[in-house]
Amino acid sequence: MRPRWFAIFCAAAASAAPVTLIRDATVLTVTKGAGKGSVLIQDGRIAALGPNLAAPAGAVVVEAAGMYLMPGIIDCHSHIAADSINESSVSVSSMVSVEDVLDPEDIAIYRALAGGVTTANILHGSANAIGGKCVVIKMRRGKPAAELLFEGARPGIKFALGENPKRRGSPSSTNPGDAAVLRYPATRMGVEDVIRQAFTEARIYQAQWQAYRSGRSAVAPRRDLKLEPLVEVLEGKRLVHAHCYRQDEILMLLRVADEFGFKIRTLQHVLEGYKVAREIAAHGAGASTFSDWWAYKIEAYDAIPYNAAIMHRKGVLVSINSDSAEVMRHLNTEAAKTMKYGGLSEEEALALITVNPARQLMIDDQVGSIEPGKAADLVLYDRHPLSNYAKVQKVFIDGQLYFDRQKDLEQRAARQARKQALLDREKQQARPSAPQTRPR
Repeated sequence: MRPRWFAIFCAAAASAAPVTLIRDATVLTVTKGAGKGSVLIQDGRIAALGPNLAAPAGAVVVEAAGMYLMPGIIDCHSHIAADSINESSVSVSSMVSVEDVLDPEDIAIYRALAGGVTTANILHGSANAIGGKCVVIKMRRGKPAAELLFEGARPGIKFALGENPKRRGSPSSTNPGDAAVLRYPATRMGVEDVIRQAFTEARIYQAQWQAYRSGRSAVAPRRDLKLEPLVEVLEGKRLVHAHCYRQDEILMLLRVADEFGFKIRTLQHVLEGYKVAREIAAHGAGASTFSDWWAYKIEAYDAIPYNAAIMHRKGVLVSINSDSAEVMRHLNTEAAKTMKYGGLSEEEALALITVNPARQLMIDDQVGSIEPGKAADLVLYDRHPLSNYAKVQKVFIDGQLYFDRQKDLEQRAARQARKQALLDREKQQARPSAPQTRPR
């Protein structure tokens, strides 16, 4: 639960956004079709859309004839804007949180904006069977870390299966001394056991607190920061995002979750998801995958570019993610690949990077489509966003302009001059000074 001051800040920020009319664009709503029209932004939200909207007095008017307006892109798997990702010393690191290491000055935030990304799920790394707590952020560049947080977003936690968590239990060299730093598990069976044991402990911890709160126990249990997030998972208060690849481990995790009575919110990567798509859909898990990555490690050898489309056709809620600060800059064209590999429609492809990840993160009442009442997180392209040639022109978050391509181009010369001046000063400071002679 966010503190009250944070909600007050968000309301104040929205009210400070100018009234804006984006006029005569092709509006790609994602959920309600597409067509020529205008969008009115007031108090940080979409106030109206239609073909003949008049600009209120004093409104900022953006002439967008010939351009395309779509919802801000949402990346369901990212690691940008974080000072650290993994805590590899233990197998269960649910006591740590990405929120504590957010870096609002990361240049990747600006580059994400330049690619049309307005929201991202910032995940812990994949060195742990149960990793750290993760957060959803908006790309409010220039704001302090606390103000990046997406108000009202459900908290999450990262799980990981397969090679990443188990290789921490395998020697990295032939040096016998390395055995001293190995940790359990070292196999896929061990990864399952770690998860099962952690939730067995969480159930006991949950029962102890229930007994205390009901008055059946007079002594409060000792707080366990490792188990508290897992109890939140059991109670449906925290979403599970699970790194995985192979069909066998996917089925294993779904069965463990069913046994303990919780749901996997998203299977991340899930490159063999096409093999078990019906089982994923039956469990109710979403799938956040790559467009066409494969063979970069042994677990990815059976990956195919048709994965997203097959899972979508089998009833799985699918999104395309980046897991990369570079890929994040062109998620629009990553989504477009599903039209070639799987024959998805334009609207289905756009949904993979907008409303679908919003639904996976349970923020679709706020973002993910262009509808009155939703936050004005919008991206204006010069061409259709599924085109290889499309370039982001403007990005709005909560009705405020956070990226303007024209302004970026105008400022490049000054920025380059500033950079060169700093480099010259650094060289001058590094140059050895002439030896001083003592006066005779």
